[in-house]
Amino acid sequence: ILNAVIALVTLSAERKGVAPPNWIKPVILLSIPWAISIHTVTAFLYNGLPGRSFWLTAILAPRFLASAFAAGPSLLILFCMLLRKLTWFDVGREPIRRLAVIVTYAMIVNVFFVLMEVFTVFYSGIPEHKRHFEYLFVGLDGHDSLVPWMWTSVILAVVSLALLIVPKWRRNDRLLAVACVIVFLSLWIDKGIGLIVGGFVPSPLGAITEYSPTLPEFAITVGVWAVGALIITVFYKITLSVRESLA
Repeated sequence: ILNAVIALVTLSAERKGVAPPNWIKPVILLSIPWAISIHTVTAFLYNGLPGRSFWLTAILAPRFLASAFAAGPSLLILFCMLLRKLTWFDVGREPIRRLAVIVTYAMIVNVFFVLMEVFTVFYSGIPEHKRHFEYLFVGLDGHDSLVPWMWTSVILAVVSLALLIVPKWRRNDRLLAVACVIVFLSLWIDKGIGLIVGGFVPSPLGAITEYSPTLPEFAITVGVWAVGALIITVFYKITLSVRESLA
């Protein structure tokens, strides 16, 4: 809601050729800690389940923030490139390069946080926490359906870092687009499959029940993505129409 209000107010002011109202600046400043708090509260909800040892880690909230600052700008870069290709509007190279730097640092921090947790778990030998990582990456008691997914996420993360860390490759639009897609897919697997499903398996009693999504879950997921795509399409059409009228 905050983003929608900010976008509509600033675009309306731009269309009228006047400065945005003074009250919108505090709203913009409020949106920054608000975005951080959303991911933090989400992590706290998982932290508040004492029976799920996989989520009982103080670094869960920082991991959420790091992955959000990597996946979000990656998607934004892809949208900007898509706009450049399909419409007359070009955001310019400098904003995309700055976003690419944000993605690079955020992805480095995200991988660093994951490695910190892996080291802590296996060096200390915490059995409850260690079993979740074993299930995800090597399988447990013959159950290994998520192992290919997790190693795919790891490989994608390493490849994306290689493409992003080297400045020459990061400034290449084609390689940057590939890196952004890889970052998004890697984090989607890590959070959507590894973190959520991995937190439920094994159970608090040690039982292993393999998970597979059901048709209602597929339908709900498609619906959520469809609503998000609709909102983005509407806002981009509004933005392009305003910019076109001012051109």
